[in-house]
Order: sequence, then C-alpha cells, then structure tokens
Amino acid sequence: MTADGGELRTARLRLRAWTTRRDDLARLVDLYGRDEVTRWLGGTPSVPPVELVARWRAVAEADERFGVWALELDSGTVAGTVLLKPLPHGVGEVEVGWHLHPDSWGRGYATEAARAVIDRGFQAGLPEVYAVVRPGNTASVAVCARLGMTPLGRMRRWYDVELDAFRLMAPVVVD
Repeated sequence: MTADGGELRTARLRLRAWTTRRDDLARLVDLYGRDEVTRWLGGTPSVPPVELVARWRAVAEADERFGVWALELDSGTVAGTVLLKPLPHGVGEVEVGWHLHPDSWGRGYATEAARAVIDRGFQAGLPEVYAVVRPGNTASVAVCARLGMTPLGRMRRWYDVELDAFRLMAPVVVD
C-alpha cells in the first residue's frame, strides 16, 4: 500500500476521495439507492449526493487520520466506499466500514480496502478500530473475521440500534 496525500493504493485498488464529478455522483446514487446495500446501513442517505461528498471531505479535513474513500478498480469502476471515522456518541472510538456495490461483492475488495485504511490509522497512532454490523449481515461479519477483529457482542452504544460490534487492537510495536 502506498499513500499519496489522502489517496491510498493496494494491490488492486486505488482509494481516493469521492468527487462531485458526474460519474462519481451517478455511482453514489446507484450504490446508495440499492435496497440490498442500504438494508445494512439503516436506509438511504438523508442528504443529496453532493452534500454527502462534502460531509465526507469534511471528515478528512477535520482530522487527517480519518477519511471516506471511493474504492476504484483499475478499470476505473468505483466498487464502493470505505471509511475510517469517529463513531457517533462515542468517547473517541474509531469506526472502519465498507459499503460495496453488489457488482463488486465477493471479490475481497472490502477486506483489502479496510486493511489499507486500518493500517493507515494504526500508523497514525490509533490504538484500536471498531466495526459495527447489522445482525444478519454475514458478509460483513466475514470481513471482520478476515481482518482479525474480535467480536464484542451486540451493542446499542453508537447508532441507537442493536449492532454487532467488533474491535481490532493496533499491533504492539517493540523498539
């Protein structure tokens, strides 16, 4: 993985900021307009795509450790979104999350992208990251397992809905 400002690269993905270009906005509308995606997110976004992009940009501008990235394939197709940001109503906990378009499911992109942003967060000094998953979302639970995350059980702490919580501690660095 290499970093270029806010951009990250993995073996198969370019993680970059979402933009207000027509193709990015069209993909956002397609991704977040699909029931098979939004059922796991608690519904469709409450703001228009342009405002969503602005809010995501603000996450990264507020703290360079955080961000919301588009997962771009070599073909130029955006496979989805990966995020690393503070959990709402928390006490500093940081969430990693992924939202992939169904045409990109089952290829390991979520795990690859999440690993990249987690590693970036740990390099920036984060002691741990969390993931929250709606009960029944076996695909996301599998991603958490592949990332080596520890299940913490069901919690209602951050989003005021019962979610399965997972945590990954930063590796211990010995000097």
